[in-house]
Amino acid sequence: MGKKTFDVMSTDFEEKVLQSETPVLVDFWAEWCGPCKMIAPIVDALAEEYEGKLRVAKMDADANQEFIMKHGIMSIPTLILFKGGKEVERITGYKSKDVIVKKLQNHLN
Repeated sequence: MGKKTFDVMSTDFEEKVLQSETPVLVDFWAEWCGPCKMIAPIVDALAEEYEGKLRVAKMDADANQEFIMKHGIMSIPTLILFKGGKEVERITGYKSKDVIVKKLQNHLN
């Protein structure tokens, strides 16, 4: 986990993500997931570069399986941007940093 990211669990998701004044990008990942490991440095870089505009959380899919199912996350990695307590963007699977930034840009102004 990068210095600018934070862990979130199903028990504190509402407080840390949905009630956040700042948009929160949540990275749903698992230790055994190859593409999750590939996207992790990109997610960490986004947390650094967009500090103040965006908060970045990481949720371990294995430790929060019920939550994952409830939110319709069928594969990982999945990145979901929450703004004002609502999901505004979902990115599934490994994507390049450029693709991710393009999808997030509209929501960060």
